[in-house]
Amino acid sequence: MNCALVTGGSRGIGRAICVKLASMGYYVLVNYKGNETEAANTIALLKAAGGDGELLQFDVGKKEDIAQKLGAWLEAHPTKKIEVLVNNAGIKDDGLMVFMKDEQWEDVLHTSLDGFFYVTRQLLNHMLLNRYGRIINVVSLSGLKGMAGQTNYSAAKAGVIGATKALAQEIGRRGITVNAVAPGFIRTDMTEGLDEKELSNLIPVRRFGQPEEVAHAVGFLASREAAYITGETISVNGGLYS
Repeated sequence: MNCALVTGGSRGIGRAICVKLASMGYYVLVNYKGNETEAANTIALLKAAGGDGELLQFDVGKKEDIAQKLGAWLEAHPTKKIEVLVNNAGIKDDGLMVFMKDEQWEDVLHTSLDGFFYVTRQLLNHMLLNRYGRIINVVSLSGLKGMAGQTNYSAAKAGVIGATKALAQEIGRRGITVNAVAPGFIRTDMTEGLDEKELSNLIPVRRFGQPEEVAHAVGFLASREAAYITGETISVNGGLYS
């Protein structure tokens, strides 16, 4: 059985990606940190769309948790191949750098940057042995452009973009592609406190994006037809920045 793992799959962009990959025929492992109710809702949505999957709880910011929980799943399911990995989990904890606390810096980097490293490394041998894989990292406009009040988030996402390019060089010959998708302003929990009407005036298409629009780009990169695209970062931002 061909599987896809989506970290941070319980809500927003992650949920939309889970539903998209399920519609492509993948058995989806919906990773979540703590909100089991929302994660279960994601499973219900993808099943309603004719797909299938299961929950896989671990904290991407903790390497021991990843090794234990993801490692145990891989050991228990030797016949299931994780072909697609979407590193989507991320948190924001904004503040001007002069006032930023150590834990604001550390927590944001642990989740996005360390999470990418430890989850991806755990699955790499399996993809290399199968000589096939799709790794898609959800980054951010912030990692490309830089945003005031987000030195931690911008650093984490820019780090993942650099790692995407480097890893693509390492494993392309084994049939594995590594790409990133950089959303701009997308209508999710993370953008709820923003003035959408005012910010939309800065965006050429004059609106915030939908999670499904990001999921569509992820689905394209996850497809077999995207085999000649690797090391790329695709912006999904309505033309705000390129």
